[in-house]
Amino acid sequence: MKFLYIDVRVHWFCFFLCFVFVDASFGLETELSRRRTPLVVAVEKVSPAVVNIYTSETGRSPLNPFRDFGNPLFDQFFNDFFSQNRNNKKSLGSGVIINKEGYIITNEHVVARASEIRVALSDKREFEARVIGADTKSDLAIIKIDSKQFLPFVPMGRSDDLMIGEQVLAIGNPFGLRHTVTTGIISALNRNIRAGKKKVYSDFIQVDASINPGNSGGPLLNINGSLIGINTAIYQKAEGIGFAIPIDDAKRIVDELIRFGKVRRGWLGVSVQEMNSQLYRHFKLDRKKGVLVVRVVDKSPADVAGLMRSDVILAIGGHEVTGKTDFQGRMASYTVDNKVRFSVLRNGKIKEVEVKVISIPKQYVAEFTREWLGLQVQQNSPGFARKNRLGTSKGMVVMNVVPKSAGDRIGISPGDVIRQVNQDRIDTEEDYNKSIAGLSNPDRILLLVQRGRQGYYVTLEP
Repeated sequence: MKFLYIDVRVHWFCFFLCFVFVDASFGLETELSRRRTPLVVAVEKVSPAVVNIYTSETGRSPLNPFRDFGNPLFDQFFNDFFSQNRNNKKSLGSGVIINKEGYIITNEHVVARASEIRVALSDKREFEARVIGADTKSDLAIIKIDSKQFLPFVPMGRSDDLMIGEQVLAIGNPFGLRHTVTTGIISALNRNIRAGKKKVYSDFIQVDASINPGNSGGPLLNINGSLIGINTAIYQKAEGIGFAIPIDDAKRIVDELIRFGKVRRGWLGVSVQEMNSQLYRHFKLDRKKGVLVVRVVDKSPADVAGLMRSDVILAIGGHEVTGKTDFQGRMASYTVDNKVRFSVLRNGKIKEVEVKVISIPKQYVAEFTREWLGLQVQQNSPGFARKNRLGTSKGMVVMNVVPKSAGDRIGISPGDVIRQVNQDRIDTEEDYNKSIAGLSNPDRILLLVQRGRQGYYVTLEP
């Protein structure tokens, strides 16, 4: 009986210990469960699809573009200031895999001019990547990696229902610190950001999550882990704020880049102008918004849809238009075959007009190009060349630059001489007209400009 009594006590003691351990384990799991917030779940869900991007650039300094012009002064200038030494540059950024085929969204400036691109996943796998397409105007690019094994990915979400104040998180590679997560809230929507003197980006999401160099190209996520934007660190003066490209805008660009390797920006057949205080009063607008339609091309998409001269375009796709620059920036995300919904003011009433974007007809390429270039030019002459000590009478002299045009934004001034359009050498007015009329893609033009005895290349975009 004594042994039985001891055995019973041991039994109950063991039972008590088991109860304590189970209770402690249950308490630990409960605590972990409380700490495993939706934010943690979102990071676990998306982080495997976020990649670090490492690029290197190996190139040679530009050759003398005036080598065939027969002017030794230009030869001396370029020989003195441009060497033929090779140089290597390395940079880093972020991206996110969007499908099982290995397509990755990132920023265009992350991979621009890269001769080699390497991608690192969170599971330590590394791949060589190739550029499928890149678009400077939207600062978006698609690169691709190939793998026989499973690749984690995050489908693109939506950004048309974002709320100011809702929590967001950004994942990226700031300063080389892999897979860093930062959180914040949406501070504002539809922000227009000027990057330097040349570019204006429209419709950005503003957040107070830290987005630093290296974060560029990474995902902006909502609390459910949905991809709502692509982070960009293109605004270098930002402190305590960050910006992201809305995923709805990115979708149209991404589709074009994957299908065609470039963005086929289209044409509506409409010209607009800035509003001023007199026009605001005339149209009885209580604040500064909208652009005024000054021309609708006959039988163009705008004409067929019913847009009319003197209509005031107040919004595009439900987003208010604040001016001509904003109008152009918003239109840049609409590609061929997209439909654009305008809210217009006509005769005191708001009207909705939907216009289908098409490729610009050949007969309008030259006119369209001249309009957005904003350059009034005339044939160079021996007299002008002598007076300004140009050393040559070839090329087209810029006589006037339209304010806020592409030429004005890039810094072209009266007196500059255009010597080359893309790869076409410009000696005469006939050369210039032929080159402008022959442009198949007026979305971007490379000009060789002579200013005094110096020459430089500039890239112009609408």
